[in-house]
Amino acid sequence: MKMFSKSMIFYILLFSVNIKAQDYDGKLPPAENNCNGIFLSYVFISRTKELPHVKNATAQAWAFKATATVLNAGIYELKNWKIFIGFQNRELLVSASNAVLLSGDDFPAPVGNGTYLAGYPQTDLKTSIDTAGDVKKIQAEIELTGTQFGIKPPGYPMPKTIKLFNDGYKCPAVKRKGKSTKMHVCCLKDPKFKVKNFTTKFFPRQNGDLLISYDVMQAYTNNYQAQVTIQNSNPLGRLDQWNLTWEWMRGEFIYSMRGAYTRKKDYSNCVYGAAGQYYKDFDFSKVLNCEKKPTIADLPRERAQDKDVGMLPFCCRNGSIMPTVMDATNSKSVFQLQVYKLPPDLNLTALYPPERWKIVGLLNPDYKCGQALRVDDAQFLDPTGLHATVTAIASWQIVCNITKPKDKANRCCVSYSAYYNDSAIPCNTCACGCDNSAKCSQHAPGLLLPPEALLVPFANRREKSLYWAKLKHYRVPKQLPCGDNCGVTINWHIDSNYKSGWTARITLFNWGALNFVDWFVGIQFKKTGSGFAQAFSFNGTLLRNINDTIFLKGLPGLNYLMAEVDGPKPGDPRVPGKQQSVLRFNKKHLKGIDILKGDGFPTKLLFNGEECALPTHLLAADGRKWHAKSWVIAMITLLTFLLMLKDLQ
Repeated sequence: MKMFSKSMIFYILLFSVNIKAQDYDGKLPPAENNCNGIFLSYVFISRTKELPHVKNATAQAWAFKATATVLNAGIYELKNWKIFIGFQNRELLVSASNAVLLSGDDFPAPVGNGTYLAGYPQTDLKTSIDTAGDVKKIQAEIELTGTQFGIKPPGYPMPKTIKLFNDGYKCPAVKRKGKSTKMHVCCLKDPKFKVKNFTTKFFPRQNGDLLISYDVMQAYTNNYQAQVTIQNSNPLGRLDQWNLTWEWMRGEFIYSMRGAYTRKKDYSNCVYGAAGQYYKDFDFSKVLNCEKKPTIADLPRERAQDKDVGMLPFCCRNGSIMPTVMDATNSKSVFQLQVYKLPPDLNLTALYPPERWKIVGLLNPDYKCGQALRVDDAQFLDPTGLHATVTAIASWQIVCNITKPKDKANRCCVSYSAYYNDSAIPCNTCACGCDNSAKCSQHAPGLLLPPEALLVPFANRREKSLYWAKLKHYRVPKQLPCGDNCGVTINWHIDSNYKSGWTARITLFNWGALNFVDWFVGIQFKKTGSGFAQAFSFNGTLLRNINDTIFLKGLPGLNYLMAEVDGPKPGDPRVPGKQQSVLRFNKKHLKGIDILKGDGFPTKLLFNGEECALPTHLLAADGRKWHAKSWVIAMITLLTFLLMLKDLQ
């Protein structure tokens, strides 16, 4: 056999090295190679026309497929990655692999104004240096499917932009050639951003209105025990009869619970699903719930000492989570659950929390929950009473924040009246929503009323409002306005105005079928809140550190707002539950206020944490002049208070 010369061997080795280098470089396009940060890309793959087929191109629906990629091409690990995709063609996102919607919304979700995505289950992207270039650990690829409207072929609707949403990074404008179906951007570290020195291994715990902790306390090969803690951190937030939902992302099911229960007890999804195929000899009749999206509720108080489902601190309060300023000891709920897993997660450390958390109450604020964020393991006091701490195996935090109710989506509303005007402004039309089939105007403003009309249900106000409009020469629309449709309404009445102060009367009406126990009201003003001096038949406190909020709650024995009941005689209007108090304000340290021009009306009013809809306009003085000395005001206020006490007896 003829031997190769040294020169031939050299050229063979050089050729092979060049081939390997070319193969490696071929994995990354030039744009990625030139990025020393976080590289984002969006590639439009295809779309097909959906039914129905319409002639109007802008109304035609198209099913589209696209891929978004997040690559850590820098030297710093990217924790809890989040991106924004600026959709702009009324897109409806149907699915997104390896990611969840940061808003916590379910699929399909309207994303026509853009949407934020967060990584799941891979929340962190390590560096190429720390992983020897392992693409699986430094890159997340998101396969997107959905529906979009607009441009007919050959045009391909693309997002406006794509950018990183993590703090400490700056993203320039995206790069896209002409009408290309690809766009990319390289986001770099912001040199001006002050990096916090975290002493924790995982992402630091966040602040929010409602904090939920998902802590794994015990772990086995195919199941684990978790503890869920719901902590109210907003001084004016509240939940009554809370219902908590989430979505299992990896086929898990709930075997048992302590301190709470699932609204539906059903194991059929396990028997006919993947769980039944794997656990073939398993007795599923003992399984509590196999739903992908279970609904969980707190146990009633009488089950608190139940040895099977109770005996857990902070459980079993019928779903009541109070604000800290009202009752700090009842500001959180706790429950435990046993969770079974499916392949490929059959080892001790394969632990993943559920996602898409949602929590709602009876008549409480709307909470928007974020993704489950891995945080340092929680620590608890030893349940045996020893001076020791117990550390969770793994912990996640879910932050929920209160959102402002959308227009005509409130659950309580406010009406205005005053001593200087004969008429009362009712709650806004459809303040709490309207049925589209209603034979009334959903847009016309409510008719001004005589104040006594506020005491009867809306259905019984028609004659009073029409007579009042005729008497006062008010314009009446051809189609009368709809009612407010709120279960709780609140009347704010300015009672008097004098040199050193002024008074107001607040009346709560419950038009619903449920009693409200331990209710509270929070009131804010633009100028006059700090002048609050006294509430005569409520417990009133001025919270100076919360925008001078006036916090009202019932006195002992008067903490119930009863439900609506039938009238005293057959055919009489139904009678709402009612609570009432006079409030006194000082003007001593207030400058530039004018009660007659509206400074006596609140700018924000909360009932049990829910923001109530306020009238869109204020009452004007009708020309009457009214003056009195301070001692006269004091006497009138005292008489009003005594009459109210008599009514309550």
